[in-house]
Amino acid sequence: MTSGQETPVRVGVFGLLGSGNLGNDGSLEAVLGYLRAEHPKAVVDALCGGPEVVATRYRIPATRLHWYRGEYRTASRAGAIAGKGLGKLVDAVRTAAWVRRHDVVIVPGMGVLEATLPLRPWGFPYSLFLLCASGRLFGTRVALVGVGAAAIGQRPTRALVRWSARLATYRSYRDALSRDAIRAMGVDTARDEVYPDLAFALPTPPANAPSGPPGPVCVGVMDFHGGNDDRARAEEIHRRYLDGTTRFVRALVEDGRPVRLLTGDECDAPVVAAILDAVDSPLVTAAEAASLADLMKEMAAADTVVATRYHNLICALKVGTPTLALSYAAKSDALMDRMGLAAYCHPARAVDADRLLEQFQALEKRSVELRRTLAERNLVAARQLEDQFTALTAALFPATDHAHTLRKAP
Repeated sequence: MTSGQETPVRVGVFGLLGSGNLGNDGSLEAVLGYLRAEHPKAVVDALCGGPEVVATRYRIPATRLHWYRGEYRTASRAGAIAGKGLGKLVDAVRTAAWVRRHDVVIVPGMGVLEATLPLRPWGFPYSLFLLCASGRLFGTRVALVGVGAAAIGQRPTRALVRWSARLATYRSYRDALSRDAIRAMGVDTARDEVYPDLAFALPTPPANAPSGPPGPVCVGVMDFHGGNDDRARAEEIHRRYLDGTTRFVRALVEDGRPVRLLTGDECDAPVVAAILDAVDSPLVTAAEAASLADLMKEMAAADTVVATRYHNLICALKVGTPTLALSYAAKSDALMDRMGLAAYCHPARAVDADRLLEQFQALEKRSVELRRTLAERNLVAARQLEDQFTALTAALFPATDHAHTLRKAP
């Protein structure tokens, strides 16, 4: 550089962002906060599922992840099948060209190395493999930051996930189970670290003091049909989940408790509608949350939270509200254990309204004690995420970090 000026680092963010999943967008928001604070001169753009939303909400240029706009619709006609097939070839070229324009690409959190929900290998696993392979080909540093992983039964999906992890420059995980799962797939994780989920780095709204009894309860619901290996029983699992959750909400209402229904993805709306229709009480209302910040405000105002989606749980725990998890994967159990609430998990695949109510009542009896525990655990999580971002700077921005050190030297 003959001019003496630093060339701005070109940073890309990648994933199913802006597609209606609040947890994914919360992870993006946390990474953008880090970049703006620590690397304000970085030039940032996105390759993502919902470019219009990302560009409008986060004020960065964004490109559509898939060339074929019907990527996530089931293809039954010959034209749609051909379109999807052609799209895979075009996406390989588009992804490579996008990666080549960057110095660094960050995949912010999300369960990108797992298949705990229904997933096809030629969907996001293929996209992630294209990203990591392109990074290795063009010398672009690709970082999987605070991601989730889990054992995968489907061979093609497992192979794509394994190679994506191997080809990435940097990996960190949101829990030890994720690192263990990747190690079991044959990836060397000796230098990989575990940190709390990136959403714990988001600003926390002020907590409300619990109101007088009966206080409000937030119930976070999910369009849950089981996991990747449950496709044959998907409708049965969904029906049992919905019936059990509805019975639980009805029991709360009969006890005079106001209930606020929350979602974490646009696809959860029919579950909210079904519960509202079945219970039919003015005590049951639905929130329209557009971000994790909105969810946290709702949960901070509640006495207690019962939630299914992973990032619903994070929001409740982060604001310090006693929480009961309708757990659909090991990651939920691990999160609850990390935050000191391991005893308050209930299986989402087999919701038993009577047992759930017993656990809920036991949780509320320990409310004051658990609020203290959550406050302590949140302080630890905040410090650990400071370490995560320090490590990320060292791994991805070595030249910038060196220049920063020189500027600070006496």
